[in-house]
Amino acid sequence: MIAPVTALPQVIGHRGASGHRPENTLASYRLAVRMGADAIEPDLVPTKDGVLVARHENEISRTTDVALHPELADRRRTKVVGGRELTGWFTEDLTLAELRTLRAVERHPGMRPENTRYDGIWAVPTLDEICALVHHESRRSGRRIRLCAEIKEATYFASIGMPVESTLLEVLARHRLDGPGGRSQLQSFEEDVLRGLAERTDVPLVQLVDEDERPDPAHVATYAQVLGVHKSLATPELVAEAHAAGLAVHAWTLRAELVADPYAEVRGLLDAGVDGLFSDQPGLTVEARADWLAAQERTG
Repeated sequence: MIAPVTALPQVIGHRGASGHRPENTLASYRLAVRMGADAIEPDLVPTKDGVLVARHENEISRTTDVALHPELADRRRTKVVGGRELTGWFTEDLTLAELRTLRAVERHPGMRPENTRYDGIWAVPTLDEICALVHHESRRSGRRIRLCAEIKEATYFASIGMPVESTLLEVLARHRLDGPGGRSQLQSFEEDVLRGLAERTDVPLVQLVDEDERPDPAHVATYAQVLGVHKSLATPELVAEAHAAGLAVHAWTLRAELVADPYAEVRGLLDAGVDGLFSDQPGLTVEARADWLAAQERTG
């Protein structure tokens, strides 16, 4: 199945509007939609009782106030996840009820000190709640909001007897967000995970590629529909090669704090031909896209 290249480049709220609210919270996703994002992107990990929730990674000491909960002190562990040794608290060691006692905090307080004023307000959301938000915000806005979910460390979870793919597909089906129509997409850095999903679902799949890798679009096109690359890889040459293979191209991640001119960054990526932009400040990216489209009309 080949994903059509969209006429309008999509703006995807990276973990919501994470430049304005603590990431992977319902408030962050909601704000992203209200800033004009076409889609929202949650990162998904399981709880001990198998419920998929949104956290950047399964170790949650940087994204929740778990360290302030003495009743959970004995859950602190050291584990190797994805080849990295991590010490902290892990979602797979907490039930959903226990996780619900925690509150989200800003993951990058040094870069985003203003977001710390929201620390301790919002709970960790479930995928069910995020899917419900997608439907609600679609009805409210009159737009067809999409879900671009990233599956985190699926191989690790399978190794400890917690495969997440079946649960993920069940939740999407329950909320009528499955199927080939593009209402949702599933992302992973792990090729084997995507290949397994390709045999089980028509939901478009996104192969994520980090900046130190060099993707082969023709190879990726054998199992996925979208190439999701670090923005430094999104050159006109790679985008053209991906399009020739039938792949759409998404670039990640735009962070206004890290560049001198974020509007110019958006223009450069759109000039390169990308079909989607993951942004921590989706309102800014939507505005820059509008300016770029207006310029295209004037010169076209």
